[in-house]
Amino acid sequence: MAEGPNSFESLRKWVVEHKLRAVGCLWLSGIAGSIAYNWSRPNMKTSVKLIHARLHAQALSLAAVTVAAVVENYDHQSKSESNVPA
Repeated sequence: MAEGPNSFESLRKWVVEHKLRAVGCLWLSGIAGSIAYNWSRPNMKTSVKLIHARLHAQALSLAAVTVAAVVENYDHQSKSESNVPA
């Protein structure tokens, strides 16, 4: 159980330091996964498959940006709380 906070803290630090890289990697994996899924559906036109892949990746990117903003807000709040004298 001791690894939980440490792994969360290390993940939080990595996201804070590499926000754009995290969002970009999530976007790329989302579009690749969506294209792979849509290509297994033969009754769709290629243009529709690509549009769906872009929309899925866009939704994932929006979720990633939201998570990055929450992590950034948490980081700022924890810094401001640690600077307040008791």
